[in-house]
Amino acid sequence: MLELTQIFKVFYEGTPDEKIALNKLNLSMKQGDFVTVIGSNGAGKSTLMNVISGKLVPDMGTVMIDGANMTSLAEHKRAVKIGRVFQDPMAGTAPTMTIEENLALAYNRTKKRTLSFGVTKKRRDFYREKLEMLHLGLEDRLQAKVGLLSGGERQALSLLMATFTDPKILLLDEHTAALDPSRAELITNLTKEIVAKLGLTTLMVTHNMQQALDLGNRLIMMDKGQIIFSADGDAKSDLTVEKLLAEFQKIKGGSGLSDRSLLS
Repeated sequence: MLELTQIFKVFYEGTPDEKIALNKLNLSMKQGDFVTVIGSNGAGKSTLMNVISGKLVPDMGTVMIDGANMTSLAEHKRAVKIGRVFQDPMAGTAPTMTIEENLALAYNRTKKRTLSFGVTKKRRDFYREKLEMLHLGLEDRLQAKVGLLSGGERQALSLLMATFTDPKILLLDEHTAALDPSRAELITNLTKEIVAKLGLTTLMVTHNMQQALDLGNRLIMMDKGQIIFSADGDAKSDLTVEKLLAEFQKIKGGSGLSDRSLLS
């Protein structure tokens, strides 16, 4: 479903600030894979997400999604295949519009444009059915302005909207990091439920190592633009936060990570 081959991306090339963000990175994901990504600041996690989404074009390498070459395709043109939820709960919704209007925008994002933007009873029932998946009572608040919702409610809505187009790839970009612990737990549980129910191929970046261990069928660790560690199946199930930190220290030769807060 996703095939990244020899992805190379450098910023400020030829200047004193030159930084290699992705260094000939390779990543392959099958249909239904749920891969969690961890790594210290500057490891290349956000650049990876931006290259997949089309926000950034790699200097070298290819991006294949569902068998199609997306390497040079503009972000808005590949949006039909990609759903994305950002760290900021404010980023994925329009605060001055109602819940129903936000859902209508998401629903119509990949549909053929017509003169009609009205919401039929059938469509409204569909929205209510989808909102019930969130267990937040939002199905009874379709006319409420999204700006009045809590951060957790908005992030839950963003997660739902990102799945409306049946994306080939769902990108979760530290989507619980800005929430308090109780709401972060809510969104984490919703993520697990929705991804499993819809069978979505998902890539999730997180700084929370326990979350990375609890979710998904595969975990990868990044450093300096490369994947330096990967675990799936039983190997992932046997991992703990302490083992992950030890693995990082071993790979780095005992340097580069002196405080677990860099990753958690």
